[in-house]
Amino acid sequence: MSETLADSGQIDSSKRTWLIATSCAGAVGTAAVAVPFVSTFQPSEKAKAAGAAVEADISALKPGEKMTVEWRGKPVWIVRRTPEQLAALKTLDAKLADPRSARNPDELTPVYARNEGRSIKPEIFVTVGICTHLGCSPSDKFQTGAQPSLPDDWQGGFFCPCHGSTFDMAGRVYKNVPAPDNLEVPPHMYLSDAKLLIGEDKKA
Repeated sequence: MSETLADSGQIDSSKRTWLIATSCAGAVGTAAVAVPFVSTFQPSEKAKAAGAAVEADISALKPGEKMTVEWRGKPVWIVRRTPEQLAALKTLDAKLADPRSARNPDELTPVYARNEGRSIKPEIFVTVGICTHLGCSPSDKFQTGAQPSLPDDWQGGFFCPCHGSTFDMAGRVYKNVPAPDNLEVPPHMYLSDAKLLIGEDKKA
């Protein structure tokens, strides 16, 4: 009987040793798995770059032309407006829903762009090319006059073909269209007369 109990004690001791060893191995294994898993929460270099400011060379941009750069995965339009386009902005207040960019100014219009042209320099307009209705990308409609889906006295601007929203050459939304707000003006500043920095405005 005592022999059986001794054997039983040896078995229990062996089980304990096996269980402790298995638990330790499991803990080590879990820790090894946890390290790479947690590291996936760290932002990648690509993700960091997606939020970085972007330089744009506007030296070759002629009056009436537009160029596009990507910032934070969004298209940013840079337009060099003509004297005629700038003059037309002064005539449109009565047709616009928010001519003074008073709606959501902190979100959509930096302080230095809260003017008629929504710009730092009158001739250069910078905006995010995404409609404020459902996120479609409007089309350029810089030509003036009657055109399909546009008023006969159209003065140039942008037209969103998804639901018909219209914006003037300063990205200001017209009345009675689905888009609730003007196009967004992103943070930006001039590094020189020929270079813009999109995404930062510390010196603006």
